[in-house]
Amino acid sequence: MNADNARALVFGDTLACEEIRPATFLPGEPDANAQRVACLRSDALLRAIAVVEDSRNEDGEERSPQDSAMQRVEAKLDLLTALMATLVNNQETGDPAREFRWSALGVCLAVGGGAAAASSPGTQGMFRVQPCDWLPETLQLPASVLASVADAHGHHLWLRFLSLPPALTASLERHLFRVHRRAIAESRRAR
Repeated sequence: MNADNARALVFGDTLACEEIRPATFLPGEPDANAQRVACLRSDALLRAIAVVEDSRNEDGEERSPQDSAMQRVEAKLDLLTALMATLVNNQETGDPAREFRWSALGVCLAVGGGAAAASSPGTQGMFRVQPCDWLPETLQLPASVLASVADAHGHHLWLRFLSLPPALTASLERHLFRVHRRAIAESRRAR
């Protein structure tokens, strides 16, 4: 599969965002239970991040002060629990910051030549990414390699997310919308 075909499958008509964050693709076919747990954790993390980040923004929504305060406390507790689980499991990733473009369907990840060679089309694994700067917790999304492409810009893995539950897909779409909205606001401030 070439980059154009992969681009159509990964981005299609969905919102896609470009970022530079700690991210990697971990080849290896996880069992169904490991995928289910990773998806549940990723959905919970994205929901908690949304509550924290949305409470910082002035969306014009009318919320009672008690509702907002309770949502912030719940989100912070969710994040604290996730961080404690990470510390207990000692899962320091140390992933390098990489350039990538992603949507709720998949990702195009810039990788070194060795990683690209080790991940041929059809390889399954997990895409791991730190979704925000202020929290050192990672999302893990099951993915399959559509293409491994070398061009003038380096090596890129085109990954398609596998069977994400609808709730996780919705959380991921919402997260990407916030990332996109933030990028637009930053570009306007730079003018």
